[in-house]
Amino acid sequence: MKSGIIFTIAKHTYKTAFGNRATFALTLLLGTALCLATYIGWQNFKEQNNQRLHYKELVRKQWLAKPDKHPHRMAHYGYLAFREKHELSFFDFGIESFAGVSIFLEAHKQNTVNFSEAGFSNGMLRFGEISIAMVLQLLVPLLIIFLGYDCISAERESGTLKILLCQNVSWKKLLWGKTWGIIGVALTIFIPLILLTILLWAQLSDWEIGSDATLRLITLIISYSIYFFIVSAITVLVSAFQRSSKIALTALLSGWILFTILIPRVSQAIGTKIYPSPSKIEFADAISDDVKKQGDSHDPNDLHYAAIKDSLLHKYGVDDVKKLPFNYGGYIMAEGEKITSMIYSKHQQALNKTFEQQNSVMGMAGLLNPYLALKQISMALTASDFNTYINFQKQAENYRYGLAQKMNKLQIDKISNIAPGEDEKPLAINRAYWAEQPDFNYQFDSLGQVIPKELLSLLSIFIWLMASILLLQYSSRWIKTI
Repeated sequence: MKSGIIFTIAKHTYKTAFGNRATFALTLLLGTALCLATYIGWQNFKEQNNQRLHYKELVRKQWLAKPDKHPHRMAHYGYLAFREKHELSFFDFGIESFAGVSIFLEAHKQNTVNFSEAGFSNGMLRFGEISIAMVLQLLVPLLIIFLGYDCISAERESGTLKILLCQNVSWKKLLWGKTWGIIGVALTIFIPLILLTILLWAQLSDWEIGSDATLRLITLIISYSIYFFIVSAITVLVSAFQRSSKIALTALLSGWILFTILIPRVSQAIGTKIYPSPSKIEFADAISDDVKKQGDSHDPNDLHYAAIKDSLLHKYGVDDVKKLPFNYGGYIMAEGEKITSMIYSKHQQALNKTFEQQNSVMGMAGLLNPYLALKQISMALTASDFNTYINFQKQAENYRYGLAQKMNKLQIDKISNIAPGEDEKPLAINRAYWAEQPDFNYQFDSLGQVIPKELLSLLSIFIWLMASILLLQYSSRWIKTI
């Protein structure tokens, strides 16, 4: 019987919402915005990912087409690594447009990720991009506020609330019924969008649907559904506690501005202030200074590498590096690469730690803000977050180091220590060796690796969900009927 009354109230709320022409027009407008965002996201993914795959294939062909060369020259010729887009990234752009998409990998030097979409876009990008996630996170709550700000306060103002409560309708049933009715309107927009998302996602995946991407999408749907429930519950509760619909609307709109605009900006500013990060020039200079302290592998008179030379001559019992059973230059290059790579990794890890500390402020703010928590979860599940960007950097650096050391190993084993004609080894090797270096293929983290990194955001959403449920269940004792 209780559930029947709740269903009746929810059904009436749903019909009343769509019976209002303004609500219908607003819902239609929002649905159009979602369709537009879906189309933009789909086109964005196809265009950008196709470009990256095209140039990725071109880089590979050019690498394999190089003629016979000295391997150290190939190490300096380098490789261009591209960060592919996840098939769900059309749903939430995250930091995709502002994070670089490729990085040039070469020996002895670690370059930064370059060629972000923002760098090649016009000024309109500064005003923000329209994405499915943006519409769902920002505009759907506005629709919910518009639908529910007067769902109870208006009945109090008209005097029908007391009549309703006298007809075997408790506050608990009324609150739950109104909440489910408003959620029903939101889901009327959300469910068709999800079906369209699944269709586009399957198409972008060439109909090869992986289990990890499926679990990501299911988690995404659940997260947004919970978010809509939280917003709906808060809206109904505010309407129930306020005597005037105008005051309820003002309070809800003020809350929307606070949660979606002010808190994110302030949290970001606080994080940057507490944990300042070095500029790009300062970062590069710090690495350069540490490398200089370790010596220059290209300088034969460098003290550090001169000591290595003496130890090798002593070990093999010879008086000249030309008499070593391997290429001395390749050995020194490998040692230099090992040292510079360790120095760069140390500085990069420290920088990433600073960024993580800055982001942790946003994470803590998410405990007080379901919008921030959902935003973090959404970006993580669609692989458009900061952790994905850092993961690309790490994989690219591992590939760069492996490529450089592969070329150094070829120099050590295949290149002569002395002039041509005095030894059987040449000064260049066959181009067939270039194919032994595998292509760079970025691997996304699995959902099992993503979830632990977003525990704080997930905890925030869970806390807000439980708080909403408890308030709907037990807040009636504090609500005044008149």
